[in-house]
Amino acid sequence: MPEISVENIADEMYQFLAEASGKKNVSVNDLVKAMQAKLGTDCSRDDCKKAVRTLIDSGRCVYCFLGGVNYIQVPKEQAASSN
Repeated sequence: MPEISVENIADEMYQFLAEASGKKNVSVNDLVKAMQAKLGTDCSRDDCKKAVRTLIDSGRCVYCFLGGVNYIQVPKEQAASSN
């Protein structure tokens, strides 16, 4: 199986976060674990971290701090438009 590109991982992460928006908070570690479970062994932790950085730098996702824990989310206005 060919390796998965960082851009593809980022797209999968965005879909996952959009579906979870408003339902539950997702930490970066939970997101990485979910992507590794979904995409298999071709999805390394380093690639997932690069994909998270891509999502944050592009503005598609933001970090949130709630109750002493960092979460990653789709911005509220994007979440409303995608639902």
